[in-house]
Amino acid sequence: MGTVIDLRSDTLTQPTPTMREAIASAAVGDEQKREDPTVNELERRGATFLGQEEAVFLPTATMANQIALNILGTPGDALLVERHAHIMLSELGGPAAHSGLLTIGLPGIDGRFSPEQVVAEIRDRTSVHVAPTRIVAVENTHNSSGGRVWPLEEIDAIVAVAREHDLRVHLDGARLVNAAVACGVSPARVAAAFDTVTLCFSKGLGCPLGALIAGSTELMEGARRGKHYFGGAMRQSGIVAAAALHALDHHVDRIADDHARARRLADGLVAAGVRVNLEQVETNFVQIDVGPERADAIERMKQQGVLVSTTVHPTVVRAVTHLDITETDIDRAIEAIPTALRTLAAA
Repeated sequence: MGTVIDLRSDTLTQPTPTMREAIASAAVGDEQKREDPTVNELERRGATFLGQEEAVFLPTATMANQIALNILGTPGDALLVERHAHIMLSELGGPAAHSGLLTIGLPGIDGRFSPEQVVAEIRDRTSVHVAPTRIVAVENTHNSSGGRVWPLEEIDAIVAVAREHDLRVHLDGARLVNAAVACGVSPARVAAAFDTVTLCFSKGLGCPLGALIAGSTELMEGARRGKHYFGGAMRQSGIVAAAALHALDHHVDRIADDHARARRLADGLVAAGVRVNLEQVETNFVQIDVGPERADAIERMKQQGVLVSTTVHPTVVRAVTHLDITETDIDRAIEAIPTALRTLAAA
C-alpha cells in the first residue's frame, strides 16, 4: 500500500526536527513554584498573543476549557453553547461534573448562533427555581461543522450582547490560529474581548501536547488554583513549553499552507465527482459525504492508503490537513479517495 496519508486529525502531527531540538535544549525549573523559565516565557508571550493580561500553561485544551467554566460560573448556573460544540459533545459532561453547570445547547448554523438566541435563553435571575444564565461559550473554529470560522462581526455581536446582559464569555480557541489566519487578523483580534480564551498547541501548531488559558490577572489567579484542582500542575514542564514557543515562532503563518492544501483537496475531489460542499472548506477541514455505508467507505479509503475520521454527521467523514501533509500527499489523496468510493459504489 505504500506510505499512509493520515488525514484523520491535525492532532497527529509529529514534532519537527527543530522543535525536538528546542525541547532538548529547554531551560527548566519547578513549574509549580513558578521557577520554570521556559513556562514563564510562554505564559508571558501567550498572553500577548491572545490579547489578554495573563495566561496559564496547561496539559490539554479540554482541561483549559473546564477550568475556564469553573472560574466563570458557580454551581447551578447555566452555560450556553452551540449544541455540536466540543464542550457539549466531547468533554464528558465536564461542565456538570466539575462545576455544577447546566449546559444548554443552542441550535447553530455552521457552528454559530445569534445574539437573539442568547437573549432568548437568559433566565430570570430573581427566581429560586431556575438556573440563571451566566456564561456563553463560542468555539472558533468550530470542529463539528468542518472547521468553520466565526466572522469577526458576529463575534463582536455575541460579546456585546453578553456584556449588555451581564454574561461571561468564553472562547474555546482550540484552533483559534486557524480562525485568525482565515480572517487575516491577529489571534488577539479574535480573542481579546472574551473573559477567558483557550488555545491548543497540539493541533495546527504541531506540538506534542499543551494548551493555554488566558484572561484577566484576577481570573488567572483562579485558573492557577484550578490548575492544581484539576490535576494539571506540572514540574519541569519547560520541555513541553519549549515546543509551544517554537510553534509561536515558526508554525503560525504556515497554517495558511494547511488551508490551501485543504482547498486543493476539496477542489480535486469535487472535480472527481465526490460529494464535498466547497462552501464549508474555510480552514484545514474537508467534509466528505460518503453516504450511509460510512464504515465501509472509511475502510476502502484505508485500503487505498488514506486515513480519514468520522464526524457527528452520520454520512460524513473528514479529512484534516496539517504540517505533516505535503503537496504530494494531496495529489495522492485526490486520486485515492475517489477510487475508494467508486469501489464502494460498485460493491
